[in-house]
Amino acid sequence: MEHISQTEENYLKAIFKISEKTGKTASTNAIAKVMETSAASVTDMVKRLTKKKLVHYEKYKGVTLTEQGHTTATHLVRKHRLWEVFLVEQLQFSWDEVHEIAEQLEHIKSAELVERLDDYLNYPKFDPHGDPIPDADGNFTFRKQVLVADLSTGEDGVVVGVQDHSPAFLQYLERLELTLGAELTLLERFEYDESVRIQLANGEEQVLSKKVAQNLFVQK
Repeated sequence: MEHISQTEENYLKAIFKISEKTGKTASTNAIAKVMETSAASVTDMVKRLTKKKLVHYEKYKGVTLTEQGHTTATHLVRKHRLWEVFLVEQLQFSWDEVHEIAEQLEHIKSAELVERLDDYLNYPKFDPHGDPIPDADGNFTFRKQVLVADLSTGEDGVVVGVQDHSPAFLQYLERLELTLGAELTLLERFEYDESVRIQLANGEEQVLSKKVAQNLFVQK
């Protein structure tokens, strides 16, 4: 297989994540936003990746990963999420600190190291942010989860993941005690600004903004 640079790997992962989130092809603008670069740079990179048979590009439709591109991206996601588990569970990093470090560690090529890491961690299915970790064959474990914003009044949920991985959001959730495993009940929905009032397991009540409710996953 042709050598793939770190930058190319990052683009493949960005395309994978955009498609995973939207269920559609990734537009050059969406890729540019994730990669924090210009649309022109994305176009150049897409041409390079197309030459290497890692992506398929259709004008006005966007970019999709080829089978080879998808496999490469899945392996990257696997390494990234396993390293995040390791950093939180073994080195006591907090969930808002691990993303940047895992971004560096995910480019280590050793397949043997990744399999030993997976074994050492006892084959985790989800990372510290609740995202599924693909197994060695690229299979993901999915579960039924909904956003807090989509709960009905009176429904209970357990926090299982986040849609926004930014440190600011994760730190905010820590302050609200809404980390993974927190139990909540949706008490009231406010039509005016689409915020919601919830109750935690300890009886404490909080009002969550629409933005928070739309970025927090729970399992009913």
